[in-house]
Amino acid sequence: MGVAVVTGANRGLGAEWVSQLLEEGWQVYAGYRNELGRLATFTNEKLTTHVLDVQSNESVELFAHNAPQKIDLLINNAGVADGRWRNLAEIDDKWALEVIDINALGPVRVVKSLYGKMQHDSLTNIAMISSLMASIDDCHMGRSYAYRASKTALNMFTVSMKKEAVEDNIAFVILHPGWVKTDMGGDRAPVEIPDSVSGMRRVLASRTLDNTGEFVQYDGQILPW
Repeated sequence: MGVAVVTGANRGLGAEWVSQLLEEGWQVYAGYRNELGRLATFTNEKLTTHVLDVQSNESVELFAHNAPQKIDLLINNAGVADGRWRNLAEIDDKWALEVIDINALGPVRVVKSLYGKMQHDSLTNIAMISSLMASIDDCHMGRSYAYRASKTALNMFTVSMKKEAVEDNIAFVILHPGWVKTDMGGDRAPVEIPDSVSGMRRVLASRTLDNTGEFVQYDGQILPW
């Protein structure tokens, strides 16, 4: 196993990524915004934690500076919801821009800052945690305006970056974790956190430079753009 970086790692899917990667023998460098949360419960010498605010270039650069010199896997998991506004009149444009900054530009900042440490002879995988709600084809109900737009923007950033990154032996995958029982997904969600992460890890295992940039559900289903 190699070195993995996980953002938004203190709870939910991010913390489960850390748990499963440590169990498999990875060295994990985990970022959290404010509180350690579940990260404080791990007692593993292969885990290193560091504060990371993906909205701040200064924070991202400091996070990258302290990261290991060679990175084999990046899980860009940090993100926020938008409140799921019920109609156009409820849209808060200031918060909408915050959501887009965190969910779309935040992961790009992380990739940009760590890029030099991901360029090496062996394949590096980058997982962008997106959502089915990013799919324009699948937008039947509308609403969640900013969240949908932020994840759609994330998908386009990723597809654009993949074309450049192929030359540097870096492969991307855009992952939909399913409707998961997290703080965001709620108790009615049918997918348990460990099952979602186990599925996404299986998808990651099939990544190559030939299928880089695909939009894939945790169970392996290719999703419409």
